[in-house]
Order: sequence, then structure tokens, then C-alpha cells
Amino acid sequence: MTLRSGGQILVDQLKIHGARHVFCVPGESYLAVLDALHDADIETVVCRQEGGAAYMAEAVGKLTGRPGIAMVTRGPGATNASPGIHIASQDSTPMILFVGQVARDMKEREAFQELDYKAVFGSMAKWVVEIDRAERIPEIISRAYHVAMQGRPGPVVIALPEDMLTDRVAVADAMRAEPVLVRPAAQDMQELQRRLLASRRPIVLAGGSGWTAEGSGDLQRFAES
Repeated sequence: MTLRSGGQILVDQLKIHGARHVFCVPGESYLAVLDALHDADIETVVCRQEGGAAYMAEAVGKLTGRPGIAMVTRGPGATNASPGIHIASQDSTPMILFVGQVARDMKEREAFQELDYKAVFGSMAKWVVEIDRAERIPEIISRAYHVAMQGRPGPVVIALPEDMLTDRVAVADAMRAEPVLVRPAAQDMQELQRRLLASRRPIVLAGGSGWTAEGSGDLQRFAES
């Protein structure tokens, strides 16, 4: 295995997981990631304000069923993105927000723009984590995709210490995360059939995330039959 910077490892994981767009407001706290994105086959969409970047990532997650990716700098950049995280949580949208963080040796020393991201995003995101070592980037990003897509989908927030992103390490890439499709048990379907046959005017209330064109068509045919 060759040595790669933390920023390069992160971008490589996004490519493995099929990310096609990154919505960001550039900041010095994650320059190593921006450098790696320069030559990556991922479109980097630079936004004027962090809220816009988060909204765009949320929209991608809603339209595709796979996490939209947003990147913002630490401190006020993170707080500006918080409305997008709240919307993703309310609408059950898979999304991953990467936020810059102060260097590891400056943590809990009131460094410039330092924030406790678990305190800020803990009530909105499904998972908030800070990557302490570059060797853990593949593992954590793979888990972030799983968490964002599995069960009730929602947002994940990943904090990136500035110095961690410039560390050069040799580590294997993680496998692409895929959601596990949940299906009702046979006895549940039998009970549904019994209730439908016994009902006089059944009503279908459809909503939530995870809908595809094929699934919508199947539901329409079922309701009309």
C-alpha cells in the first residue's frame, strides 16, 4: 500500500461510495481535502453560503437515496450548515456533512472557531463523530454511509481535525456500503391481506423516504387493482 494524505484517503472513499458531487464553501480547515478533490472525478460545487451547500446535499440525498455530501469549515461554517442537517433529520434524508476542526493538539484550549460538534449536532444527526487518526478514515466513512442509509435514513456529521488530514499513512480502502433492504415477514403480509379483504373502503397513506419510480408504480397498480 502506498502512503496517502488523510485528505486523499477521504476523497478516495467518496469515489468508492459513488459520490458524484460535493457541495462546499472552501475553508482553510480542510484544504487537504480540497487539494485531493482537484483531480478527482467528483464535481465540486462551490457555494456562497454553507446553508446553501447543506440544502443542495440534502436534495441529492432525497432524489437519489444515497447520501448527499457537503463540506464546510469549522465554527460559523458548521453552524450555518445546521438548518440543512435539521431538514435532513426531519425528512429522513441520507446526508453526510464534513466539517473542519482545529488541530488535535489545540482541542479544548479555546482555539479559534473550535466547536463541540456533538453538542451542536447531537440532537439533529443520527451520528456525530470526529476522526482522530487518518488510518480510521475508510472505516468511519463506510460506517457513515451505512448509518445515513439504514433504518430511518438521516444525516451524519464528521469532524476533520486539520492536522489529521495532512498525515500520510498506508491504509486499505473500505468496501462500498449498500443499504440492506427491509421486507415485511410473510405473516405480516397475510395479516395485511386479511384486513384488506375485510375492509369496505381501504385508504393508502404513502410517504417517507426510499421511494423509487418502480416502487411508486407498484403501489399505484396495487391500489388500483
